[in-house]
Amino acid sequence: MTTTQKPTVDEIFGMMRKMMGAIPSSIEKAAQVDEGLLYEHLRSRQYAMPPEGALDEETRTLLYLASALAAGSAACIQAMANKAKMQEIPAAKILETLHIVRFALATKVIGEAEPVFEALRDLPK
Repeated sequence: MTTTQKPTVDEIFGMMRKMMGAIPSSIEKAAQVDEGLLYEHLRSRQYAMPPEGALDEETRTLLYLASALAAGSAACIQAMANKAKMQEIPAAKILETLHIVRFALATKVIGEAEPVFEALRDLPK
């Protein structure tokens, strides 16, 4: 029977530096006060993006970037911008991702404004 030894905090940080060029400061701070958060974050990453997953790393990075932009997560936006740079994802792909997020959020505003549009119908022009 073999047991898999979990990586050390330094090994995880090394992996993050290799993948993203830097460690997000929130991740460093979280690990300082509760290493369990770091291990849970790593476990969640493996669940969301398993090695045998259907998407390639570039697509995953662009999806993560899009999600971070839509959610307004500054730390994740910075991390994925760093990762996209490390992966040498072409600027055109990153900009198209940004444009898609912008369009999705604009569409959200229009969709959520349906009650406003109905009220406007009944107002004088």
